[in-house]
Amino acid sequence: ATRTKAADVERADSGIGQMPARKWRNRASETLSSLQAWEAHRPCTDCGERDLPVEPDVQNCNQRRADLCEKCCKRRTERKESVLEFVNTEASYGEDLRIIKEEFYLPMQAAGLLSQEQLQGIFSNIQELIDLNENFLEILQEEIDQAFDQGDDDLMTVCIGEIFLEFVNMLPAFQTYCLQQSSSVNMLNALEKEKELLRIFLNVSQNDNTALRRMNLRSFLMAPLQRVTKYPLLLSRIIKATTEYHPDHGSLREAKSRIESHLEHINMKTKQEGNTWTLRSFRQDSKKKREVINIEMRETALKTVGWLREETRFVMEGSLQLAQPPDGQWVKKGSKTLKFQNMQVLLLVNMKRVSESSLESAEPGPVKDAVLVLIRDKNNGKFHLLREPLRLSNCIVSSDPDCDDTFELIEIRREAFVFRDSDRARTHHWFRQIRRYSRELGSWKKRRNALPNIMISTPHTRP
Repeated sequence: ATRTKAADVERADSGIGQMPARKWRNRASETLSSLQAWEAHRPCTDCGERDLPVEPDVQNCNQRRADLCEKCCKRRTERKESVLEFVNTEASYGEDLRIIKEEFYLPMQAAGLLSQEQLQGIFSNIQELIDLNENFLEILQEEIDQAFDQGDDDLMTVCIGEIFLEFVNMLPAFQTYCLQQSSSVNMLNALEKEKELLRIFLNVSQNDNTALRRMNLRSFLMAPLQRVTKYPLLLSRIIKATTEYHPDHGSLREAKSRIESHLEHINMKTKQEGNTWTLRSFRQDSKKKREVINIEMRETALKTVGWLREETRFVMEGSLQLAQPPDGQWVKKGSKTLKFQNMQVLLLVNMKRVSESSLESAEPGPVKDAVLVLIRDKNNGKFHLLREPLRLSNCIVSSDPDCDDTFELIEIRREAFVFRDSDRARTHHWFRQIRRYSRELGSWKKRRNALPNIMISTPHTRP
């Protein structure tokens, strides 16, 4: 048999000649070299830079972090440590709150060392802080566990800022405690001098109770003040180690701004009450000043309606334009004859608590009441109410199909108000929220779907 040449075999099998085959192999080799060169200098997935370490296993940069530069490897490590520090210190703070309740409050109550009024004066709203801490810590721990279960060992999916903003209502609870701290300590000092059994109990607890770590009651009562002033520092560390492209970066900054505004507000209130002590001071900017103003408005609204803060939820708040049609006259809602004025409006909902005990965790129940508080712009350093709050159980909310940038609120047998926001979408949102609670609370209106007139049909109202 005749031996067949390699070139003949190539032509018979692939149709490629010897020279093109060599060029193809050379090009494939060049392509492979280019891919290897790109792989060696690929961009960092966090920052996009191409300064990856030459050795893939540089300090804590294992195979899992092979696509990160050395700077981002270090940043991820710092962020993980900061996140774990936030969660661990929150757990330690919660343990101190538990000690206050179980090692001091409950034994003193059971032994009859102090009256209920005296206990309330010393321990203030400690149970509210305990409930908030338990819920906050539970969500944080769930996020940590879920991240590890999904293989996120760097905890990049844990968004502390978003979780903190969800629990921003715990800040007023800290404010209540801080403002009462001075009177609480003074009361404790006076009672300890007056009651010998109380003094003996506190001394024995400090010396013999190993759970107290040789700390006295006054030291534990300082835990909430120390915790609330530490939040900005902990958040700052996480922000520093979080790239601006991370989805939680904006929420972290917002959370830090909110807590700093509350601390400034607490300092302002302590000065007004004549106290000499202040919390850690922070530089104010325009945004923080606006948040302090919002806090003042909420306090004004709460004082006006007389509700407990733990039973109150602020559904919406902000600036709205308000007009009142002339009595006995129908005026088109978009008419120029209506004179609108700027007004600060707050929608408050009173959630009935299931348990009324001061030391029992109480879950919010059904909506008990809802009001709309109208506040004039700040004048002479104080807020002034336009009128008494509008109870939505006595109001009907409707819209005019020919003018969808306003809505009307009618108080039965009294006044009518036309509202609008500078943004039409916000106007619609205000309308839906106010109408919702108006329908829920007025049982007599459910038969008519909360319409101002039985001749108005449902399809013409805004969805």
